[in-house]
Amino acid sequence: MSLYNLTKVNKLYVRGAEKIPIFENLNMEIPERDFVAVMGPSGSGKSTLLNLLGGIDGVSSGTIMFRDQHLEGLNQNELSGWRAKHVGFIFQFYNLMPMLNAAQNVELPLLLTNLSAAERAKNVATALEVVGLEHRHKHSPKEMSGGEQQRVAIARAIVSDPDVLLADEPTGDLDRETANKIMEILQLLNRDLGKAIIVVTHDPVICDYTKRSLHLNKGVFTEEVRP
Repeated sequence: MSLYNLTKVNKLYVRGAEKIPIFENLNMEIPERDFVAVMGPSGSGKSTLLNLLGGIDGVSSGTIMFRDQHLEGLNQNELSGWRAKHVGFIFQFYNLMPMLNAAQNVELPLLLTNLSAAERAKNVATALEVVGLEHRHKHSPKEMSGGEQQRVAIARAIVSDPDVLLADEPTGDLDRETANKIMEILQLLNRDLGKAIIVVTHDPVICDYTKRSLHLNKGVFTEEVRP
């Protein structure tokens, strides 16, 4: 079953009188439980693709289906509600709130739900346990290493139990050993919890952990599938 289906998607940006095309008639399918790395040079459209999949940016024309739902027909309030239910975001520079401890950072997405304080605390504890940081729940970001901060960010991304994780250079600020540990956590989330994961990256080593890789150049994909 398909999680996403993109059909004849066109995306262009307008800069003054100039129109800059990013995608032209893009067709793309992402199955349920997929784990894909999207690679390509700067300016090739990788981050734009994540923004389209996350409902942050809209298509110029064409359709984006999430299961049986048209994303391009939703207004901003509807997209916000859809994202809160279905999508978790992971960023290169963690985007943690420095004045909050790990548990409070992880809890942030749940503050927009109707969960009780006790239910939120239970979900936060579970998410921190998944990433191996239950013992660091009271520590602030400045008291943690870069790898630990990224694990907190992953816990925040999964705390609302989304269907898909969209990761933009999640290992770009980390050393090789720490980056490998982060990718092992993402592998676990995909394999054991069934999360679909789309990772934008410049790092070819990331492809060793994913099911397939898409190489993007000038809005065109070529695909490699892991043996």
